[in-house]
Amino acid sequence: MKFEITIPPYLADDFSMYLENMESLTDPENPDLLTNYLKVLQAQLASNSAVFSGLVDQLAMAITRSVRIDSENLAKVDMTRQPLWADVKPFVGVHADARATITQLMHHSEDELKTAVLLIHFYNTYDATPLPALAEVDHNEDASQPYATYGYDE
Repeated sequence: MKFEITIPPYLADDFSMYLENMESLTDPENPDLLTNYLKVLQAQLASNSAVFSGLVDQLAMAITRSVRIDSENLAKVDMTRQPLWADVKPFVGVHADARATITQLMHHSEDELKTAVLLIHFYNTYDATPLPALAEVDHNEDASQPYATYGYDE
């Protein structure tokens, strides 16, 4: 489900990096590239929950397959200023295999976990479809003469 959204300024840089990473690893010639990369990140995170400290975009990639976000209801939360983890947490489901890791993140990296979840939320609801080009208007055209003369004498 796509929503009309704007990325909040406090997420803009991290979102840009996350979006770039996700799109660069989405390769039609190698469809398993992204999946395999996410599995590697997930395994690194499971072995050491602090491995992505300071790398929120990588943390978001590592938990992408482990969390399910209720974006429809999370979109109702005021995002004009950074929400608290308590505001975001009710809309996050965690896969059983990742609960221990996510719990550790909640204990020592709650703010980074919240930001990673928000990056995933905005990525899942982001529509990268370019806006249609506006019709070109020739501002030099003489509006008082409705037809061009194409160089012919009148």
